[in-house]
Amino acid sequence: MGTEKSVVIGSGPAGLTACIYAARANLNPLCFEGFNAGGLIPGGQLMFTTDVENYPGFPESVMGPAMMKAFRDQAERFGTRFVRDDVTEVDFAGPPFTIKSSEQTVSSHAVIVATGARANWLNLENEQRLAKSGGGVSACAVCDGAMPIYRDQHLVVIGGGDSAIEEGGYLTKFASKVYLVHRRDQLRASKAMQERFFKHVEQGKMEPVWNSVVVDVLGDQSVTGVRLRDVKTEAERDLPCKGLFLAIGHTPNTDLFQGRLATDDKGYLKLKEPGRTFTSVEGIFAAGDVADHVYRQAVTAAGSGCMAAIDAERWLAERGIE
Repeated sequence: MGTEKSVVIGSGPAGLTACIYAARANLNPLCFEGFNAGGLIPGGQLMFTTDVENYPGFPESVMGPAMMKAFRDQAERFGTRFVRDDVTEVDFAGPPFTIKSSEQTVSSHAVIVATGARANWLNLENEQRLAKSGGGVSACAVCDGAMPIYRDQHLVVIGGGDSAIEEGGYLTKFASKVYLVHRRDQLRASKAMQERFFKHVEQGKMEPVWNSVVVDVLGDQSVTGVRLRDVKTEAERDLPCKGLFLAIGHTPNTDLFQGRLATDDKGYLKLKEPGRTFTSVEGIFAAGDVADHVYRQAVTAAGSGCMAAIDAERWLAERGIE
C-alpha cells in the first residue's frame, strides 16, 4: 500500500470538517473515526447531545447525532474514506508518519489530529442516564443553558474554578437562581472571577453551597434535584433543581500522543502560534478541542478543522505533494 496524502484521526466536528476540506483539495483523506476510545464514539461528544440550538444554519435546532451524520455524509460524498477503529499507536518520526489501529497500519505524508476532549463527570448512574437522554444534565452551559427547560428554574453548577463561575454566570441570564456546589469552603477561581461570583451572590442570582458534593441526581424523566453530602459532617440533604451542569474540567484525548507531540500542563496539544494549527512536529496538525481548552464549541471546532486542512494542503503543496 502506498503512502496516504492525509490521515485524519477523529470524527467530531473538527475531524469531519477537516475531511471535507481535505477531500475537496484532492488530498483523498483517510479518517480513523474511532470506535470507543476514552468513552467516545464516532461523531464525538455531539453524539451524546440532544437538541443543538446554537450551530448556525439550524434555526429549529437539530439533534446532535443527526448533525454529525450530515457532517459525515458530506465528507463521504467528497471522497473521504472511513475506518471505524481506534488508533492504537503512532510514529511521528517521519514524514511519512505511521498510524496503527487494531485492523491496519498506514503511512501518511500529513496527519490531522482531531481526537477532542471529554468532559469530566461524576459517573453517577442517574447522572449518565439523564445526560444521554437530554433530561437536564449537561457539561456545557453555553451549549444547553438557553433551552426552555432551564428558564426561570433553579439550577446547580458543580465546581469551584473559573469555568464553574463562568458557566454559572452565564446561566443567571435564564435561571431564577444558580447554586454553586463546591467541595471546599473557598473557590479555586481567579480573583477577578471570584469578584464576579460574589457580585452575583449579592444580587441574589447565585448562592454557594460549600463543603458539599453531589452523590446522586434525582428524577426519572428529568432532573428534579440533587442529593448533597457535607464533606465534614457526612450529613445528606436534597436540593431541588431542574438542571445540573458540571464544570469540573475536561480531559483532552491526547494519551496516544504523549512523548510524540508537545502538550501543555493540562494535556492539550500545543500549537506553534496563535491562529494556526501546526503542532510541535512538522506535518502534524491539530484541530478542535484537543488543542482548545477555552471555547470548546462545535462551531469553533469545525472552524479549526477547516484551518487544519488548509494548513495541511499548503504544507504538502510546498513539498510537491498535491
